[in-house]
Amino acid sequence: MFCGIDIIEVERIKDAIINTKGFKENIYTHNEIEDIDSVKSDIKFQRYAGRFAAKEAIYKAMSKLLIENKITMDFLDVEIENVKELNRRPKVIFLKKEIENLVKRDNIQIDISISHINETAVATAVVGVY
Repeated sequence: MFCGIDIIEVERIKDAIINTKGFKENIYTHNEIEDIDSVKSDIKFQRYAGRFAAKEAIYKAMSKLLIENKITMDFLDVEIENVKELNRRPKVIFLKKEIENLVKRDNIQIDISISHINETAVATAVVGVY
């Protein structure tokens, strides 16, 4: 079992999204952007920061397995989906075929948790190999 954690200031993500051309599109998938931007709310940047922290936490938890299998992982290789039927609980989806194949082959299970407040967002990922 492996774990990863990340914490990020919401203001850093907000600043990057507003002031850095292409930042949002280089970090978040189309589905993630659509999901977050569809909610008309003052917590939009907290949600972006939470997804950023989640991707970092997943990478940290998966890094040993990725290195051993000579697989790289970028931000757009992983997508965080909120499952409506589970009260919007986050679910990890790997979009890169090599990572998806590794997860299936080694029966890897991933649990992710994301939290945010006005100033910060935090995420943890637990990776179990069964």
